[in-house]
Amino acid sequence: MRPFIVCHMMESLDGRIDCAMTEKLAGSEEYYSAIKELEIPTVIFGRVTAEMEVTSEPPFSGDTGEPIGKEAVHKAENAEGYTVVADTRGTLGWRDGTADGRPLLILLSERAGQNYLKYLESKGISYIATGRERIDLARAAEILYSEFGVQRLGVEGGGTVNAGFLAAGLLDEISIILAPGIDARGGMRASFDGLPLGTEPVRLKLLSAKSFDDGAVWLRYSL
Repeated sequence: MRPFIVCHMMESLDGRIDCAMTEKLAGSEEYYSAIKELEIPTVIFGRVTAEMEVTSEPPFSGDTGEPIGKEAVHKAENAEGYTVVADTRGTLGWRDGTADGRPLLILLSERAGQNYLKYLESKGISYIATGRERIDLARAAEILYSEFGVQRLGVEGGGTVNAGFLAAGLLDEISIILAPGIDARGGMRASFDGLPLGTEPVRLKLLSAKSFDDGAVWLRYSL
C-alpha cells in the first residue's frame, strides 16, 4: 500500500516553474487554495527546490561518514502531515526539525553517510533511506504509508523529482495552476524534466478545468 499521490504545480504558459518568475504572475493565491482542496497535508520537494525555498541553512559541511549501505527508517515524531525533502546523498543543512510549519522528513538513498543520519537525529528530523544508488521512490512511498500514516502525498517540485515520480508510475493525479504569463528564458526548468530523450509521452485524462477572474486556470488530470 502507498499514499494517493498528486503532483501539484504552478507554471507559466510555456511550462516553466521558476518560483521567482511565477510569483510575479496571477495564480499564486489559487495555487495555495488548491492545496487545501486537494487535501495533501504531506508534501515533498526535491533537493534543489528545498535548498532555494525550504531551508535557509548552509549545506552540511561535516564528514558524512561511511555509506549506511542498507535501508534505514527513523521516526522522530507522529504528525498529521510532514514536509518531505528528497536529498539522495544527504547534503542539506537544517536548523531544526520543522519546515513550513510541519515536521521534516528526509528521503535518502543508502549511499547517505552514517554521520549525516546522526546529524538528522540530533536535529529531531525523521528520515527514510532506501535504494542503493538512488532513492527507491516506490519503496519510500510504501514506508510513508505504513510507518508515517501518510494517506495523501503532494509532489511539489522541482521538475526532476516530479519526473522521477512520473517515471516510477507513482502519480495518481496531476494538478496544474496555469498562470497567465510566459517566461521564454532559455534553460529554465519545466514541471517535468530530466528524463532520457527516448522517453515516451504520458497520456492523461482530463478530470476538470476551472478558470479564474485573474486569468489563471486550474487543470486536473488523472493518469
